[in-house]
Amino acid sequence: MLIVESSLKTPLIIDYCLLAGWSPIINRQFEAPATLAASPQPTCPANMSKNTAAEAIKVVVRVRPLSAREQSDGHKVVTTADEDAGTIEINNPSTSEAKRFTFDNVFMPSSSQQRIYDVCAAPVVQSVLDGYNGTLLAYGQTGAGKTFTMQGQDEPSEVRGIIPRAFQHVFDHVAVSTANDKYLVRASYYEIYNEEIRDLLSSDSSKMLELKEAPDTGVYVKDLTSKICKSVNEISAVLESGHKNRSVGATLMNQVSSRSHAVFTVVIECCTVDDSGAEHIRVGKLFLVDLAGSERQSKTGATGLRLKEATKINLSLSALGNVISALVDGKSQHIPYRHSKLTRILQASLGGNTRTVMCANVGPADYNYGETLSTLRYANRAKNIKVRTCMHAHIVSNLDAIQLVFFSVHSLLTYSSYPSLAFAE
Repeated sequence: MLIVESSLKTPLIIDYCLLAGWSPIINRQFEAPATLAASPQPTCPANMSKNTAAEAIKVVVRVRPLSAREQSDGHKVVTTADEDAGTIEINNPSTSEAKRFTFDNVFMPSSSQQRIYDVCAAPVVQSVLDGYNGTLLAYGQTGAGKTFTMQGQDEPSEVRGIIPRAFQHVFDHVAVSTANDKYLVRASYYEIYNEEIRDLLSSDSSKMLELKEAPDTGVYVKDLTSKICKSVNEISAVLESGHKNRSVGATLMNQVSSRSHAVFTVVIECCTVDDSGAEHIRVGKLFLVDLAGSERQSKTGATGLRLKEATKINLSLSALGNVISALVDGKSQHIPYRHSKLTRILQASLGGNTRTVMCANVGPADYNYGETLSTLRYANRAKNIKVRTCMHAHIVSNLDAIQLVFFSVHSLLTYSSYPSLAFAE
């Protein structure tokens, strides 16, 4: 028999104990030390602001190739990328006036999915494994290639997108970790559809969830499903399961247009025992965000429900643009995060403790000149946003009873192919 003393809610702890063959008795009279909260909080050096320079959000631009339809319709390329110079040039098809923008990286239509991942995503994923928060954000006009950049296609493997490559990166890292490292990985997936939040992993995906905010955790989605993942196959199955529930629809510009903003979150916790026996617990969160594309009704031909969806999409993207402008301005005393659910969810990614990469996707064709120019200006503003990051770490010499239960059960259920088994809180 194991007695678990806790002042916290522990329904899942009981499940883990039962799974391990224990019969737990919960004693809620015990006051757990404040420093041993269920979710370790960031512990940054007091002089961090002096020694750590603010990081700018990294902004990259990817130009997709002309589609077969664009080629058959005789459209010309007016947007080109110079990867060596890091510039995008766009020519006005009416006046031949050229505008040039400079970004952290730019990618031509011939750039491979692997190169996109190596340059844009790999450093962010690695920092999450090290205990930082990271966001990978795809932005652009509908039909510009955002979903292809983020998810790609399963086969052949060369065209897999950022998300499946990130999964492989995480579990490759876990596979080569030492016996002193114990990893806990879990995933969630939801969408913002018509300004309502839907859990894509729930058995009732039509149920709308609420956004909440807590002093210690910030903005979060209440009652969001969190899935246990211990391999690439399992987390890929979670993604596929949620993707089937995502809201898509046909428009004149895209037969499978995303009608919602989708957020796939991976939480990675690691407990490391050093030579002195001290426990070092770090937590990193990876936010993989596929935004719905901005739309012009005259081009998409949206009516009825599709028009309502487009209106909500454009309003939330406009709110995001206002937040970016306020952050860049530096003089604004108020940042309008609360003007949409999207900006509230992205609050930490844009103005908080998160390493963020925005991948702006654009089409090269002349008839998309206006939308492409708007996307480039949007991205150009975003690259001036500054954030400060610190490691989410918690160091103790002795774990309390709750943590002992977590890692004892974790040790009993370890899979031979990995040093650790991932499970949810």
